[in-house]
Amino acid sequence: MAQFFQIHPDNPQQRLIQQAVDIIRKGGLVVYPTDSAYALGCHIGDKDALERIRTLRQLDKYHNFTLMCRDLSELATYARVNNQAFRLLKNHTPGAYTFILEATADVPRRLMHPKRKTIGLRVPDNAIALALLEELGEPLMTSSLLLPGEEYPMTDPYDIRETLEHQVDLVIDGGYCGLEPTTVVDLTGDAPELIRQGKGDFSSF
Repeated sequence: MAQFFQIHPDNPQQRLIQQAVDIIRKGGLVVYPTDSAYALGCHIGDKDALERIRTLRQLDKYHNFTLMCRDLSELATYARVNNQAFRLLKNHTPGAYTFILEATADVPRRLMHPKRKTIGLRVPDNAIALALLEELGEPLMTSSLLLPGEEYPMTDPYDIRETLEHQVDLVIDGGYCGLEPTTVVDLTGDAPELIRQGKGDFSSF
């Protein structure tokens, strides 16, 4: 049975943030708010929790997972970024963008796209997500909360708890997030390539 934390969207209660991070560190799968939509998150090194996300969302092995980062300082550990890409990242973070980048050896192979060896990275503009990342001290392995057969992510924390109470360990109620997923931008080529139009504006690239 999933736990249910109501966390203030602007001033997250540190006690609840710490409890949520403890659940993540112990292998828990959590639903948490971001600046685009609710997302599923787990510890970057937890293979079992990752498989639970795959099963829940019915994802194939070619799905690009995302590392949710607290700021750009974590980028160099997990992705190879040239000067042009770094400037673009700096101008568009935090925000509702996911950037596809070439992964470094520090990224577990199971998180990478198996053929392209890429990883998605993003820095959210959401106080609860950033508080979780700050307390965790490392990126959160994450995926949009888009269930099989659905066109839009789930938005109501009470509906999420009712639907997933036996499949996740914690649902964080951080208020209404929105329906749009992030805009996905591939920065592995010579020029930025739009992979998915979402909440973020691509015209500035």
